[in-house]
Amino acid sequence: MKYDFDKRIDRTGTASYKWDQSEKLFGRSDILPLWVADMDFEAPKEVVEAITRRAEQGIYGYTIRTQSFYDAIIGWLSRRHGWNIEQQWISSSPGVVPALSLIVLAFTEPGDGIILQSPVYYPFYDVIKMNGRTVVDNPLILENGRYSINFEELERQAKDGAKMLLLCSPHNPGGRVWKREELERIGEICMKYNVLVVADEIHHDLVFSGHKHVPYASLSDAFAQSSITCIAPSKTFNLAGLQAASVIIPNDEIRRKYNALLKTLSLHMESYFGLTAIESSYTHGEEWLDQLLPYLEGNLDYLLEFANDHLPDVKVIKPDGTYLVWIDCTAISDKPEELKRLMFDKAGVAFSEGSVFGKQGVGYLRINLACPRSILIEALEKFASAVNSAIKYNK
Repeated sequence: MKYDFDKRIDRTGTASYKWDQSEKLFGRSDILPLWVADMDFEAPKEVVEAITRRAEQGIYGYTIRTQSFYDAIIGWLSRRHGWNIEQQWISSSPGVVPALSLIVLAFTEPGDGIILQSPVYYPFYDVIKMNGRTVVDNPLILENGRYSINFEELERQAKDGAKMLLLCSPHNPGGRVWKREELERIGEICMKYNVLVVADEIHHDLVFSGHKHVPYASLSDAFAQSSITCIAPSKTFNLAGLQAASVIIPNDEIRRKYNALLKTLSLHMESYFGLTAIESSYTHGEEWLDQLLPYLEGNLDYLLEFANDHLPDVKVIKPDGTYLVWIDCTAISDKPEELKRLMFDKAGVAFSEGSVFGKQGVGYLRINLACPRSILIEALEKFASAVNSAIKYNK
């Protein structure tokens, strides 16, 4: 293996959102954090070297997109996902969540209904509510440890006047990689009722064996013309702090309107280091990713076996993709504050508490697998010890 994903890197004291605010967020400084979705792995060395060379230039002026930048995105989507896009479709944003907020502002009015599918990545709620729009919840159906879409409810909500669907694909935290036929049915409903589909596909590269991500807009020209797709290398290559994403908009009119708002807010200038990160990762990061994916799957296999052997009261929702695992802890407690005490005070670990993902997340936790296996093992052992002590005490 060219890359050492077992290497433990001390990130404390680096202004890390994940590692340097445990006392503030969780009440103690010795928390083992497996919550926020960034990895504890070094980015591909080719990306680090490209950014280092960029830094060494010493003049950090205004930056433009180059042809090689466009070619890197186009090539990546073609090779990895079979989606052939046009250069002019590509716009930008400081990140996928900022892009979602911009899209909500550009294409809906205050009070408009926007569909999301809970439990879902919690910033989806923020970009709807904080922009004065209305959340239209289309809760996913959990059957036999797997989420599916309530299409009948989705059609009713679209018919009732919802203007937009925020599609999380692959789904966070449920881990579903939506199948072609599921996406096609979404598209048929949304086109029938003129609902704009906004696909957050930030986890599109992180798919486990036996599953394949299908870009929503790749399914047909009609779907492409009535949708916006948001991607970034931030999850794939651990580059979230560089604040750079791509927004792919095949429809000329929609793209003009998005770009006009981007310029109105003076967000149209490019990130000096972000462009380099995107280009270098999509050009040189393939080998790194091809070694990362089996490692993540090994972490998942370890977690599944550990839970089966040591956490019999916990139900694991096995993901098709992402590096996030959603676990049902309702047999332990359906009270968020109790689960927080169990994690932070008793176990000394921090997973993401589920209620922030919506009402369906109450009693659940989300675990970030993207860390050296020794960290995952340590966290699971701490959590299992706390859980089993609590269960024994309650008996």
